[in-house]
Amino acid sequence: MSDRTLTRPRADAGLPARLARSAAARHGVAGGADDFHTWFGERRAATRFAVDRIRFDDLDGWSFHSGTGNLVHRSGRFFSVEGLRAGIGDPASARWEQPVIHQPEIGILGIIARELDGVLHFLMQAKMEPGNPNLLQLSPTVQATRSNYTGVHWGAAVRYLEHFADPGRGRVLSDVLQSEHGSWFYRKRNRNMIVEVFDEIAPHPDFRWLTLGQIAELTHHDHLVNMDARSVLAGLPVAGTPRALHADTDLLSWIAAMRSAHTVRTERLRLPEVSGWTRGPSSIDQADGRYFRVVAVAVQAGNREVAQWTQPLFEPRGEGIVAFLAREIEGVPHVLVQARPEPGFLDTVEIGPTVQHTPSNSAHLPPAERPPFLDLVSAPDPARVRYSALHSEEGGRFLNAVSRYLVIQADDEQVPQVPPFGFRWVSHGQLSELARHGHYVSVQARTLLTCLNAATALAGQAR
Repeated sequence: MSDRTLTRPRADAGLPARLARSAAARHGVAGGADDFHTWFGERRAATRFAVDRIRFDDLDGWSFHSGTGNLVHRSGRFFSVEGLRAGIGDPASARWEQPVIHQPEIGILGIIARELDGVLHFLMQAKMEPGNPNLLQLSPTVQATRSNYTGVHWGAAVRYLEHFADPGRGRVLSDVLQSEHGSWFYRKRNRNMIVEVFDEIAPHPDFRWLTLGQIAELTHHDHLVNMDARSVLAGLPVAGTPRALHADTDLLSWIAAMRSAHTVRTERLRLPEVSGWTRGPSSIDQADGRYFRVVAVAVQAGNREVAQWTQPLFEPRGEGIVAFLAREIEGVPHVLVQARPEPGFLDTVEIGPTVQHTPSNSAHLPPAERPPFLDLVSAPDPARVRYSALHSEEGGRFLNAVSRYLVIQADDEQVPQVPPFGFRWVSHGQLSELARHGHYVSVQARTLLTCLNAATALAGQAR
């Protein structure tokens, strides 16, 4: 008989401590903050980036399909802009129709990790996306749709893809299918991965090794760490107290109850069938000028797999607010989450921020009809703000989709321990654990979790 042990620990008990060491490191093998900003400025100057608005007739490879009227690519791949009819409630208390992005293929969002000089580093990329306000942002090592990495665009190969297509070459630290914006995508999912490698990797000039502490510092800058990087990093475990206001089983039971309580009905439509929206020569607009519009752009980017292309983008109308109210309960950090139904979610409801809203969309409504807690996060006491930065959403599909992300300290008078229906106090550790599983934590809440981790790490260094 073999003496080899077949069973193994179910979790890497040493990983949280290794991540904590990385989070405490403000200086990495590639230098400190000044070195990073010098490098980032050089990458911005090294390549010409340009994004110009164009008419739909000037799109190359995209057109309104003669049969369906949907906005599609000639390859039948990438994504399409279609129509969606949605209703929430039983009977429906809210009904509407809208354009929606249908992208059934699953992409890869992956970050390579490697221990360098005894500290975990993460290989991050300076990547241009046409919808980003400042175009160039810090992204995962690999950020590619299936159409991209299978070469539908006839472009260059995706660098470092082999480490995620064959993760057996390294150690998987995180791997989970996650949703994206359920208000703009129809059942969109991406594979969020972090893979630790042990062989030496010489970074291309557009890539740089950074510690978690360095990335944490960068998340405090406006429009610097992109949405995909924030989403992937939320999948890392954090060391935390085993105590919380609600037991894990009770929390899971609450999520199941919220999913059972919310009825969301959706029906895909042909784009021309969507009522309340008007197609013009260069945009598709909602009748009252709210929510978002569909536009077209021409792009030049010398450091991408394809140097120039055209495509449609969704452009929100106004800046959003995405916020967690936070408090300590018997010394344990908690945030107030919302069970948020969105028509594009696979499973009806995901855990979202306390507030996720674009104020201009409800400015015409009386205060009682606006989202709960909006007043607390719209003009917070600066002394209560633990985190604040402007972040843009996925720049490959959305143009200038900007929200202020906030973590605000609350007290019992503002939010009691028993909050309104649909809200729940969740410990920092519980939220982190849920983010390691698919379709529990929304993409906006994952961004806030990464920002919360960053704020906690920097506060710990300051003490």
